[in-house]
Amino acid sequence: MAVTIRDVAKAAGVSPSTVSRALSTPDIVDAATRERVLRVADHLGYQPNRAARGLITGRTGNIGLILPDLANPFFPSVVKGIQSQAHESDYQVFVADTDEDPYAELGLVRSLAKQVDGIILCSPRMKSSELREAAGLTPVVLVNRKAGSIPSVSVDNADGMRQVVEHLAGLGHRQIGFIAGPRSSWSTKERLRGLVTACDASNVELVELGNFAPTFEGGAEAAEGVLISRVTAVVAYNDLVALGLLNTMRQRGVDVPGDLSVVGIDNIQMSRVVHPALTTVSIPKERAGRRSVDLLIQLLTDPSGPTKFIHELPTELLVRQTTGPAAHQKQHPSARRQSAHQ
Repeated sequence: MAVTIRDVAKAAGVSPSTVSRALSTPDIVDAATRERVLRVADHLGYQPNRAARGLITGRTGNIGLILPDLANPFFPSVVKGIQSQAHESDYQVFVADTDEDPYAELGLVRSLAKQVDGIILCSPRMKSSELREAAGLTPVVLVNRKAGSIPSVSVDNADGMRQVVEHLAGLGHRQIGFIAGPRSSWSTKERLRGLVTACDASNVELVELGNFAPTFEGGAEAAEGVLISRVTAVVAYNDLVALGLLNTMRQRGVDVPGDLSVVGIDNIQMSRVVHPALTTVSIPKERAGRRSVDLLIQLLTDPSGPTKFIHELPTELLVRQTTGPAAHQKQHPSARRQSAHQ
């Protein structure tokens, strides 16, 4: 039989209302009494009823998580970090997937706001004005996005792109292509900005190859433009796009990295096991998830406190097998294909 608040009260020699106050508003209970109640509750294995606790504290014990595509291998690691940290803090997580539909995000925030204490928005596609509206409905923390003063956990895209460009420039690449993700993606804009700055600093030409879906199919679709552009290296929006590009290049008879170097971003598990193994920018996904929960709980506890609510995590270039010296002396594969048809 479950231990009740009356059982704790009887064992501690206090009233049930004192136990309730000691557990929900400990600051108004005498320190010695509070310590005795907590010790007895722990010894008996008492677990407060979540619904009853919510009536007392005004909290549900739930956190909402909204993300664009749970099938994308980037997000499960973030979700794992969020769920692990939430569990350790005695919170449950409600997960919602927008299927890459930015118009669905704000509606989901409105639906979840009354059921949760706060919401984590992972890689949201919403406009800044919509994010501000969301933050007005419930406490919000952003992951992989920055928007004014809204609490956020992001990564240092600029330094990640600097590492990529310096690596490729050191291999002799003078023309680097960028396969961008969705136009509404904050990461697309930040990575492009970082690439422009890094290419200027390294005297490298950046070729923008267009916006594509952040998927394997998006990378395959981008392949034709890569060949036509005659760049010697490509930075893909994420690893999935890079893997789609690699697969199509293999089908076209293009050697990677002999004819073309390819770099992804995210360091998903598949990037290590494909052949050739993908050079990529590693993002601390699980760490970002954990940090977002800590940030949300701090925001709930003391929104006006001294805690820094904007966090930026480091990135790291992992050099594997898809990058090599620029093929300056070799005829580009697109040129070979053109000459073959002449």
